[in-house]
Amino acid sequence: MPNYWLMKSEPDTFSIDDLKRLKTSPWDGVRNYQARNFMKDMKKGDLVFFYHSSCSPPGIAGIAKICKEAYPDHSSWNPNSAYFDSKSTETNPRWFMVDVEFVEKWPTILTLAELKQSPALADMLLTKKGSRLSVMPITESEWEYIVTLLKK
Repeated sequence: MPNYWLMKSEPDTFSIDDLKRLKTSPWDGVRNYQARNFMKDMKKGDLVFFYHSSCSPPGIAGIAKICKEAYPDHSSWNPNSAYFDSKSTETNPRWFMVDVEFVEKWPTILTLAELKQSPALADMLLTKKGSRLSVMPITESEWEYIVTLLKK
């Protein structure tokens, strides 16, 4: 049985359309320890809500799945990368990434405002005030409820 996740990306950097075109892609550049730890918990086959952030309106744009479990994020070793971290090395990596595979793009974005209006999602990390994690777990009941919202 899969676990469920939500992963945020700014659509002008990497969108659901980019993933659809590429079919699979590494999810690199995560530089928050809690988000990194969540990625280390991801298993092949886990399902992911692909969330567009820092745009108007922010929201869930589609679904992806994990196709490769966590491995060192080599962008942290590249001094020319925006994600460079001098304390991360090949022998002692500090940052990790997973590979995601496109599953589906939704016809419309399910906005953060719509998600916040649902009492069933009041305890969801995404809808909590101050939650800014780019990677977070979703419960099975939250996943199922969100999928039903889309079908309405």
